[in-house]
Amino acid sequence: QVQLVESGGGSVQTGGSLRLSCTASGYTTGDMCMGWFRQAPGKEREGVSTIRTGNGGTGYADSVKDRFTLTQRAKNTVYLQMNSLKPEDTGMYYCAARPDVPFRGCWSESGSNYDYWGQGTQVTVSS
Repeated sequence: QVQLVESGGGSVQTGGSLRLSCTASGYTTGDMCMGWFRQAPGKEREGVSTIRTGNGGTGYADSVKDRFTLTQRAKNTVYLQMNSLKPEDTGMYYCAARPDVPFRGCWSESGSNYDYWGQGTQVTVSS
């Protein structure tokens, strides 16, 4: 059973920065897709950024490009560096993972094809 442990959420003012981290355990074979998804109150869950741990390939939502950066350490820990935060970035951020499948990208608009989920960490950006 894969377990995901997240950390790093918090409250900042507009323009501030936060770094989220996620460590996966219990997955012992093959490569994974790992990603961050967020959900604001009253809104649908949306993809923020994903990474293919085998080659480090990343994807980003248009709303966070050039502000957020997703990196990895080894193949089981990812970091989401969030800069120039805006109030619209506020929400619960969830780390998710699934096995990497050939010829299938890791990016997901909603995370519906991700199998494993963390508990979530709150990010609040005040104006």
